[in-house]
This record gives sequence, structure tokens and C-alpha cells, in this order.
Amino acid sequence: MADLDDLRARWTATLTAARSGDGPDPTPYADRLLTQWAEPHRKYHTVDHLAAVLRHIDTLADHAEDPELVRLAAWFHDAVYRPDRSENEERSAAQAERALPEAGLSQDGTAEVARLVRLTVTHDPHEGDTNGEVLCDADLAVLAGDPEEYAAYAAAVREEYAFVPDDAFRTGRATVLRQLLELPRLFRTPYGAKEWEALARENLVAELELLAE
Repeated sequence: MADLDDLRARWTATLTAARSGDGPDPTPYADRLLTQWAEPHRKYHTVDHLAAVLRHIDTLADHAEDPELVRLAAWFHDAVYRPDRSENEERSAAQAERALPEAGLSQDGTAEVARLVRLTVTHDPHEGDTNGEVLCDADLAVLAGDPEEYAAYAAAVREEYAFVPDDAFRTGRATVLRQLLELPRLFRTPYGAKEWEALARENLVAELELLAE
């Protein structure tokens, strides 16, 4: 389980670094977000996922134009999450657009965070969008876990969609996996391409084969 005090400290450091000048106490904003990330219906999109994405951003930070804004986007990218709805990213971006100006972030910084959150719909940043490349790679890095980690991820996704019958889930999940495998590149940063691409593809193929059994 992620260390909530550590996450609060990370949020405070990130927001303080991203905004110019003083602003309101960051803690209530962190607490609200952490409450959302801990909602009981979440099984994969949890506080642990948030912490993992932040760790991956740390690994990739040198590639980003503004890593602090990327970190803020990570906090918001699944702030609103319901597995039975399709507008989660848009609602999460809208929450960022409401909360961040109040928290002291500039208009331009807020716009960039919201843009990055919306980018996680497709995970397809334009060439040269280094902020987008870092966020998307960090979000997808779970695909490159070792076999045990990947199996836990896949099981958590299934649990999150427990309301979907088995046959329908297998069909839908297989479609998602094939779409990922058809991408010319899963990862856009140099580190992600080198360290994560091959293993992620192996994991995706293995899961697809299990679904076909």
C-alpha cells in the first residue's frame, strides 16, 4: 500500500515548485485527490497506481520539458474514475481546470495539466511532446512488469470490471490488447523504448493467449 504521508509530501513539493509565488495550503487538495483515488470500487486505478506512475515519472523526468506539470497531471489523470463510464479523462481534466487555479497554478500551467490528462485517452502524444511522452510512458509502464506483477495488474483490471460477464470481458479485453500491439511503439521516451517496449509486448501477447483459451 502506498505511503499516504509520502504522497502528500510529494504533492506539496510538486505544487509549490509548479506555481509562482505563494498560494493556499496544498494539503486539502492532496487529501481530496487521495480520497478519490481510494474509492472502494477501484481495484487497479488506486493510490498504488498513482504512486507507481509518479515513480515512473521520476525515472523519465529528464525527458520532460516541465516534469512538475507532468507530475500534477499524474495526480489528476484518473482522479475521476468509473469503469462503466467513458468520460473519465474529460471529467478529470475539468476537475484540474477548477482546482489548480484556486491552488495557485498559473493559467498556462493549468491548461498544460488539463491537456496532458486528456492525452491519456489515446496515449498518443505528438512527436516532440516531451511532457506527453513522459506521462503516457509512465502510465503504461505497468505493461512491462515481471510476470507476477503483470498477472496482478491483469487480475485487478478484471476485478474492476467484475460487473461485465466473462465472455464479454474477454472479447473487450482482447480488443484492447490487440489495439496496443498494433501500435508502432508503446513507449515514446528513449528509456521506455529501451527498457519497457519488448517486455510489455511479451506480456500483452501472453495475456491475449490466455484470453483465447
